[in-house]
Amino acid sequence: MIARRPVLSLFVLALILLAATAWQNRQHLAAFPGIISAYTAKEYCSCRYVMGNPADYCQGYVKQYVPTSAFLDDAEHKRVTASGLGRSNTAAWVSPQQGCRLLPEANSTF
Repeated sequence: MIARRPVLSLFVLALILLAATAWQNRQHLAAFPGIISAYTAKEYCSCRYVMGNPADYCQGYVKQYVPTSAFLDDAEHKRVTASGLGRSNTAAWVSPQQGCRLLPEANSTF
């Protein structure tokens, strides 16, 4: 069979290797969706409220290849909420010495 259909055989082998790699890294792959929103919320909060940069600059600073689906900047309370890939994270400014901190995930999926 391999001699008759070498391209199909290589495709099946590559698919098996990809599935094995995904299985070995399943915990890392499961954590990935939460990283996108957490990074965006934390870095935007730090850019905006710790470093004092303008909002449009910080929007460009945290822009990623994987887009966020929702973004809320609460300037009054110095909180930032970002959502992406089905997860939502919030970061809040704590103090000048501590900067911004991710808040505990009470309801991380929506």
